[in-house]
Amino acid sequence: MLYGLCSDLQDAYAERSPALDVALYPDEVVGDVIVMAAGATVGGNVTSRSQLASLNRPIFETYAQAIADHGYGHEVVIIVTNPVELAVEIFSRHLGRHRVIGVGAYSDSLRFRREISADLGIRRQLVQAFVVGEHGELMVPLWSSLKVHGMTSSEVRTTRKQLQRGGSILTFLETVRSQKDIVMTLIRDGKFREAYTYVDSLSPDLRVVIKPFVTQLSGAKTIMATANVTVDLVQNLLEGREIVVSGQVQLNGEFYDIRTPIGVPIVVTPSGWTQVVSLQLWAEEAELLQQVAEQLSQRLKEDLSDGA
Repeated sequence: MLYGLCSDLQDAYAERSPALDVALYPDEVVGDVIVMAAGATVGGNVTSRSQLASLNRPIFETYAQAIADHGYGHEVVIIVTNPVELAVEIFSRHLGRHRVIGVGAYSDSLRFRREISADLGIRRQLVQAFVVGEHGELMVPLWSSLKVHGMTSSEVRTTRKQLQRGGSILTFLETVRSQKDIVMTLIRDGKFREAYTYVDSLSPDLRVVIKPFVTQLSGAKTIMATANVTVDLVQNLLEGREIVVSGQVQLNGEFYDIRTPIGVPIVVTPSGWTQVVSLQLWAEEAELLQQVAEQLSQRLKEDLSDGA
């Protein structure tokens, strides 16, 4: 199938297609930019993050070791496979942390901006906001980072208060869990339309966490959104641009003294990520992020010790 796909792609895009080849083994993978998308995903018998971690950890180890042994020493690896943070941890150990970027927080940030822009009735390009934390239930949408083109600081503050709908940052994780339980009940009853309607009634920060689960379980998956951010990041890397995005990277105290793989705003160049962008978080956001980092760190210890 893969050889046929290569032939079909060359027929369709001969005018601008790069050289295409099929690599069937990890030690055959070469390139300036490598997208790690291999592995299991949630669905069927795989229903939890721990199951996903157990299945994908050996795959991460195999490919990371192969690239370290047979690569050029300057490859940038973009992590798509989940759990993103586990993959970032493993690849960073083998290749160096500045050459490994997870796309989870990038796609989460774009989703957050879209949900905000939908409520405001404007285009997503006019909204700036970051999501940090885990790519999953432990993500932290940063209301403090919200900027809207054409709005003054005072107008943004008023708008932000309306968008938050009275939600508390410190109880955000608990609210996510309770709202997700309601949505999952609808899904188990086969009421996907009602589930989407209910999610759309929530505030943008809750929607950005819960809606992808509904999409995943509906059978449609989140393929398009993931592919879009991956292609965008690859294009920027190959064209030599320096950009600021939110991505999962291995931290060593650069952001609120966190020392675990986690999503944060970073500067990305063709050689990888060069620095973490400093953000002045609200006290509640910083406290929530510390809680998330501690939980992530504990999860990763369990993931890496399981079967070791």
